Amino acid sequence: MPNLTYLRPFNPARFTRQSGQPTMKAVVTTGNGGYDKLEYRDVPIPVPAPGEVLLKVLAAGVNNTEINTRLGWYSSSVEGGTEQLSQAGDGPASEDGGWNESTPFPFIQGTDCCGEVVAWGPGTNGPAIGKRVLVRACMRLNGFDSLDNIWMASDFDGAFAQYVTVPASEVFEIHCDWSDVELATIPCAYGTAENMLHRAGVTSADRLLVTGASGGVGSAVVQLAKRRGAHVIAVAGERKLDSVRSLGADQVVARGLDLAVQIEDSSVDVVIDNVAGEQVGTLLKLMSRGGRYASSGAIAGPITTIDMRDFYLKDLRMIGCTAWDEPVFPNLIGYIENGELRPLVAKAFELQDIATAQQEFLKKTHFGNFVLVPPLIRE
Repeated sequence: MPNLTYLRPFNPARFTRQSGQPTMKAVVTTGNGGYDKLEYRDVPIPVPAPGEVLLKVLAAGVNNTEINTRLGWYSSSVEGGTEQLSQAGDGPASEDGGWNESTPFPFIQGTDCCGEVVAWGPGTNGPAIGKRVLVRACMRLNGFDSLDNIWMASDFDGAFAQYVTVPASEVFEIHCDWSDVELATIPCAYGTAENMLHRAGVTSADRLLVTGASGGVGSAVVQLAKRRGAHVIAVAGERKLDSVRSLGADQVVARGLDLAVQIEDSSVDVVIDNVAGEQVGTLLKLMSRGGRYASSGAIAGPITTIDMRDFYLKDLRMIGCTAWDEPVFPNLIGYIENGELRPLVAKAFELQDIATAQQEFLKKTHFGNFVLVPPLIRE
């Protein structure tokens, strides 16, 4: 059971350099709003406390959640999708705009971290100095018997920097031939995908429908569901259908087509849906009796309408997924080391180009994941 009681409270002065203090390059998000809230600057290198490890960040993935947090999309006052809010310019400065409590601005975002162990806090043990690791970004605050959770880069400083301190219990050594950039695509997208499949109990007996199948989480769902032997129906943009099919999808459906026409009613055992919006009611009609609907996002919008009769007359289960269960991250490490997953890198950017990366991310024309690479550290 991880003990995260040592996570330090935010010190507003931690980004102020003291005389002689070594510094690093980092992107500091200063508040809710547009790209002007992303400040690339020098800040002090953090010092690991007891129970923590200092990592040199080798690469850091780009995810929808960092954009949502900057925009304040998690606020109950927001009813549209991420793209709609981003196009509007500044997000709402809202007390409920973060995952848990108020977002702790200013802070460093970056949920995905592939790093190298540099130093341990006093009395702390783990992988040896120089080992390559991935960080489990979702941390169960009171152990895995409780759903209470905190997230790196949402609740405390993350990996959009040259160095980051993290709880030692959340560092996983990994041995594979993947590049640092390839590994940085894994934690958030694949952890989220594996968690939904785990919670839904997906097996080879299931017909599974995944929406947004060309996105980071959706493409991970396709791979991970096929690894479990499920029959996968994937919904994606028409230009990306061949790419999704190459991941092993058994059937692909172009986004925008009427799913009720393309897929037989009551024929789907599991729906994995991070798109949401207006289509949720249709998705429930496609589900078989006793089916499971799992979601960890709502990129098309959080407000939807369903016919409750579809829900209760079919004995459906709706599963919300934010807190990762205990087997999820160790499973992913094993899948990678056993050669059971394929990395999907769309493009790598320099850390200082984070605004460009997020702008391109929101165009949704890419397939795979974007990654930021911090500047080389001169030893």
